[in-house]
Amino acid sequence: MSAVRGFGSVIERGHPYDESAKHGFIASQQQGMEIFRRISPTAPLIIVEAVWQYTHHVLSGLYTHQGPILTVANWSGEWPGLVGMLNLNGSLTKAGIPYSTLWSENFDDEFFLNGLKRWLHGEKLVHDASHVHALGSLKLPRQAEETGSALGKQLRREKAIMGIFDEGCMGMYNAILPDELVHNLGVFKERLSQSALYAEMQVTPDSEAHAVRAWLDGKGMKFVTGPNPDTDLTDEQILGQCKMYIAAMRIADDFGCATIGIQYQQGLKDLVPASDLAEALFNSVDRPPVTARGNGRVLYEGKALPHFNEVDECAGLDALVTNRVWNKLGYDPETTLHDVRYALPYGDDYVWIFQISGAVPPAHLVGGYAGATSERQPSMYFRLGGGTVKGAGKAGEIVWSRIYVDAGILRADIGRGKVLELPAEENEKRWAATTSQWPLVNTVIYGVTRDQFMGRHKANHIQVAYAPSSDAANKALATKAAMFRELGIEVAVCGTGSGLE
Repeated sequence: MSAVRGFGSVIERGHPYDESAKHGFIASQQQGMEIFRRISPTAPLIIVEAVWQYTHHVLSGLYTHQGPILTVANWSGEWPGLVGMLNLNGSLTKAGIPYSTLWSENFDDEFFLNGLKRWLHGEKLVHDASHVHALGSLKLPRQAEETGSALGKQLRREKAIMGIFDEGCMGMYNAILPDELVHNLGVFKERLSQSALYAEMQVTPDSEAHAVRAWLDGKGMKFVTGPNPDTDLTDEQILGQCKMYIAAMRIADDFGCATIGIQYQQGLKDLVPASDLAEALFNSVDRPPVTARGNGRVLYEGKALPHFNEVDECAGLDALVTNRVWNKLGYDPETTLHDVRYALPYGDDYVWIFQISGAVPPAHLVGGYAGATSERQPSMYFRLGGGTVKGAGKAGEIVWSRIYVDAGILRADIGRGKVLELPAEENEKRWAATTSQWPLVNTVIYGVTRDQFMGRHKANHIQVAYAPSSDAANKALATKAAMFRELGIEVAVCGTGSGLE
C-alpha cells in the first residue's frame, strides 16, 4: 500500500479484515462474488498474494472486471504467495482475462517499483521473454523427430484413459483440461469418484496393507511415528495410506487408466490419511506389488502408473507423454510435478526450491527408498494425518516442462536444468524456510532468470524427469517436444542447455 501511495495514487482495500476469523482472506467463492459486487467494474484492481490461494474464490469477479488487473506476490518460502500467484496467472491466462503481474521480496526494489509505476500510469506490463524459442524456429535431430512423431501417432491411434478422482482441486482452474482439446490427442477422461476410492479402501484387507508396509520397511524407508494420532504419524495412519495405494491401483486397472490423479487435500482429508505415500508409489517402477482381486495378476507389473497430484490434468497429460518417451528411450521413467516454491542464490547459481507433498517417487531422492523418511502431514491441513515422502532430490540432469491452456489451445513450455545435492546444513535451512515435512529439490534452470521464469510460467506446478546424462536429457527433450508437436500442442523451448540453440 505504501508503494502505491508513494506514487501519489489512492488505494482502497476491496474487503475488510475479518475480526472474528482473524484474517483478511477471501474464504469462499460466494464471499468473492459478494465482494466484487461492491467493487467498481472499471477500477484498477490489484490482487495481492502472500500465501496459497484458491483461485475460484476470485475468478468469477475477475471474469467481468473491465479495469486493469495487476497480480502481485511476495517472495518467500514460508509464505508462498508466489505459488498462489502463479496458479492465479495460469487461470487468468486460460480464461482469457488480461492482466499484468509483479513480485518482490520487500516491495522496494527497482524492478518492482518501476513496474508498479508503469502500471499505475495505465501501461500493461510485458516481461522479458527472450529466453523463449518457438519450436518451429529450431531444428530437431532426425531421430528425435521420428521417434516423437511415431509416439504421438501411436497415442492418437490407440488412445489412452486419464483417470480423475473428482475433477477440480485447490482452486486450480488452470489445471482442468477442456475435454475437446485432449480428445484431439487421443486422451479421454474417466471421471472417477473419491467415494468409490474410499469404499474400496474399506474392503481392502489389513493383511494386504501390512504387506505393503513390510515391503517399504524392507527397502529401508523410515517412518517417523509417535503415539498421538492428533500430532504424530501412527502405524494406523500408514496402514490407511497403504490401503489407498492398493485400492487406487485396482480401480485404475478396472478402468484401464494410463494415468490417474487424486484430489489430495480435498474431500478425502476428512475421511482418511493423506495420499502422499500412495502417490509416490504410483510414480515408481520399483514398488510394492498389487494384485487384481481374486486372480493374483500383478497390476502394472514392472511399470509406473503416472500420478498427477491435486488432479492437475496438465501435469497428468505431461506425465503420460513423459512416461512413453522415457520408456521408449530406455530411461528410468519416474516423473513428478512440483510446486515452484521459492528460489534464492547459492554460490554462483540461482537455485529454485521445488517441493510437492505427494507424488514424488523415491527414485528421485538421494538414497532412494533408504534415503526417504515419512513424517506426519501438518494437522492444520490433515486432521487424520498420514505421512509424506521426504528426502533431498538426487543430483542429475533433468527435463522440465509445463502444459497449459492459452487462447483456447494447448501449449507446452519445455527446458533443461539440473538438480544439485547441497550440504546437509544448507538443506536444513531451506526446509526451515519452507515446509520441513516435504521433499526438497534444489534446481537450477538453465538459461532462465528468476524474472523471466515468473513472467512466463503459467502454473504453480512444474513437471520434472531425470535423464542419465546431459546428452541423454537433450535427446529426451527433443523427442518429447516432437511428440507434443505431433499431438498438436504448440511448443516453446525455454532457456539454454537443450542442444537446440
